[in-house]
This record gives sequence, structure tokens and C-alpha cells, in this order.
Amino acid sequence: MKKLDKLIIKAFVGPFVVTFFVTLFVLVMQFLWKWIDDLVGKGLDAFTVGKLLFYMSATMVPLALPLAILLSSIMTFGNLGENFELVALKSAGISLTRFMRPLIILCLFICGGAFLFSNYVIPAANLQADSLLYDIVNLKHGFNIRPGIFFNEIDNMAIKVERKAPDGVNIYGVTIYDSRDPLNKKLILAKSGKMEESENKKLVYLILKNGWEYEERGNRSMDNNEFVRSSFKEFREVIDLSSFALSRTPIDLFKTSYQMLNVNQLTKAIDSIGGQIKYSTQSITADMNNRYSFPRWGDTGWLKTQPPSLKVASFDSLITPNQLGYVYDRVKMNMKEANNNVGLTISDYDQKIDSITRHKIEWQRKFTLSFACMVLFLIGAPLGSIIRKGGLGTPLVFAVAFFVIFHVISTIGERLARNDVMTPGGGMWMATIILTPIAGFLIYKALNDSQLFNQEFYFRLFKDVRKLLPREKKG
Repeated sequence: MKKLDKLIIKAFVGPFVVTFFVTLFVLVMQFLWKWIDDLVGKGLDAFTVGKLLFYMSATMVPLALPLAILLSSIMTFGNLGENFELVALKSAGISLTRFMRPLIILCLFICGGAFLFSNYVIPAANLQADSLLYDIVNLKHGFNIRPGIFFNEIDNMAIKVERKAPDGVNIYGVTIYDSRDPLNKKLILAKSGKMEESENKKLVYLILKNGWEYEERGNRSMDNNEFVRSSFKEFREVIDLSSFALSRTPIDLFKTSYQMLNVNQLTKAIDSIGGQIKYSTQSITADMNNRYSFPRWGDTGWLKTQPPSLKVASFDSLITPNQLGYVYDRVKMNMKEANNNVGLTISDYDQKIDSITRHKIEWQRKFTLSFACMVLFLIGAPLGSIIRKGGLGTPLVFAVAFFVIFHVISTIGERLARNDVMTPGGGMWMATIILTPIAGFLIYKALNDSQLFNQEFYFRLFKDVRKLLPREKKG
């Protein structure tokens, strides 16, 4: 490896690593902002939250990696152009393509790693992240009683306190509705009390003082109910907090989702769903042929061989009036039954079509990430040499602009593919196909020292055009 190759790789790796982790951090913060209401107030420990963020950061690599490559390539060649190093290299007879060669080779390795990451790591990360997020979203909020508000997170129980001491232990004006036993409903009123948590934090003891307990025993639909009222100086109520603990759903329930599969698994799933679709089509055809045999006689010329009296006769005239109502009822019942059977089959067919489309889209996504990284590098490298600006100012503006264009086109293509407007391949590759000619155009301009983004060029062009315009004569 020559010193020139080491220089350009060293100049690229630093900005690439920094921009990748900065972009990943921003995307993780966006995730937190979106799901903050489902994470706060549920008593999650730092390890669980950290594990969720770790898995989610892995799933966001397909967004962070292309943007990091685009921004770092613009910054690298922009810095070299701003310091006149590109001019010095070109004057020494070194072309831009030779200067880009080590980074192209490096990006090829990055693209290969991106494919392996997308094929093996992201499905595993999606499996862990989605299952953990599902359990967190369905987790109840922590045992936190606020004054003046009924706390009803406990099944079949509602608790309200009028006032709560600053220590969080002593409570005043306690009201408890307890219907955990449907045959023994209770209303408990107490002037004061305490809340004590067990050592393992799985139970809460409510020690109530100076109150009344109203109890209804029996079924309300019966006449032998009992209403019991009793006073107490001290009453203990035990509340089980096991429902507030995070319980993990078996991870095998999420394994069959298309987002959790690699290329080989997606290929097998697509073949399996395709076989099911073929079976559904055959099932509809067989059901219709068994129920209605008249379509098979459509082209036999049977009617032409019948007497003229039969040809002009109506359907009602061929059946006696006594049997006409019975025939119509049977026809309606048969049509309704056939419609229900076909409707269920069609609904199942539509679900399978949607499923196979999503699987095909995910299969294409495994490859589009790698090619997107290379295309964005081929846009960023010549773009940086053209604008000749380093740092985070101008390069960041151009990088965000091109990445937004790439992301919007990718999103539109994916939605068109999901709605069967385009094929999954065409929709997922639409952004790459559109941006590839732009990359070729920018490379051509960079090789010819284009002043495409030079302000002085446009200022001089404006002055030349202004000279050609006729001037008004002064009176």
C-alpha cells in the first residue's frame, strides 16, 4: 500500500466513525422520544432499558451507515480540496479515480460487512428488540398512588387517598373498592394508614386505621344477599405486585415474522407461502366447479339442439308454481353459503398475498443496503471534490439533502411495492436506480474540474448574461 492510499484512508476513517456514531445516537434519541410514554413510570431497571437501546441501535444501522458514508466522503474530499491537496495531486498527474481507488476498495468491504450485518445481525436484533418492546408496552405502570386520583392498575381494585405525606408512607382519607371476589365485594374507608413494601418488593401492605368496611356477600341477581358493615381500629390489606413485574413473552412467538429471517429463511418462507396461495386458488376453483356445473356446458352447443319451445321458455315457466318458492329459497341459501365460503377463502388469499409481498420486500432489503452504501459514496466523493469545503457546515447540508432524497425515494418505493403498484424488486431498488445516474454525472463533473457549486462561477455567469441584455436609455 502506498503512502497516498494510507493518507486517503486515514482521512476517511476518522470522519466515518464519528459521523456513524453521531447519526446512530440521534436515531436512538428519536426512538426514545417516540416511545417515552411507554417507558417512563414502569419501574424499569437500567439494565433492561440499556438492553432495549442496544438492540434498537443495531436495527438502526441501515439508516446510519449510508448517511455516515455519504457525509464522511464529502468531508474527506472537501477537506482535501479546501487545502489544495487535490490540486497538488492532479498537477502531479494523479487522477481523481486513482485517488478514489483505496476508498472504493474500503467501501466494498464495508458493503460486504453491511450485507452480513443485515442478513445475520439485524434479524436477531429485531427479534430481541421487538419482543422486549412488546413486553414493556404491555407492562403496567408502577405502584404509584397519587392524591385525589383513583389508582386502578390493580385488577378488580381501585384505591384513592385524599392526602399523602411527604415520606410516601403515611396516607390519609383512604378509599378502597375491592371486587376481586365477585361474591364478596368490599368498600373500605379509613381516616389514615401506612404503605409498607416487602423486602422482595413483590407485596405492599396497607395498614389502615380508624375506618369502616362495607361488604356485600352473594350474587346481586338473587334475593338472599347480605350487607355487612363493621368498624375497625386497624386493618391490614395485602396487595400483590407480581402483575407489575416485567414478564417475558416466549421469544419463539416472534420468530416467524419476516423481519426476523435471513435470506435463506426468507427464500423458504416465500416458497412455502407461494404453495399455500396456489392451493387456495385451486380450492376456490374446485369449490365453484363442484357447486355449479353449468359453466362446463357453456361452449358445447347444448342449447342449439333443444326444441324451439324450450329455447323461448322462461325459467319460471319450466317449474310448477307449487315448487317455485322452494326452488328460489334453495337457490338463495346455496348462493349465501357459497358466498360465505368464497369470502373466507378470498380473505385468506389476500392475507397470503400481503405476506409474500412483505417477505419479498425484506429479501430485497438485505441487498439494497450494501448497494446504497456504494452509490452514496460515489455521490459523496466527487461532490466533496467539487464543493471543496471541509468541516461540518457545507458538507452536512449536502449530505442531509441527498440522504433525504434517498430516504424519501426508498420509502415511496417500498410503499408502492407493498400496495402492489410496483414489484418488490422495482420498489426496493428504485432509489438506487435513480441515484446511480446522479453519481455518474457528479463523477464526470469532478473529473473535468467542474464549477458546479462554485459561487464565483455563477456570479460571473450572471454578469455575462446581464451584459447581453439591452439597457434602458437614460432620458
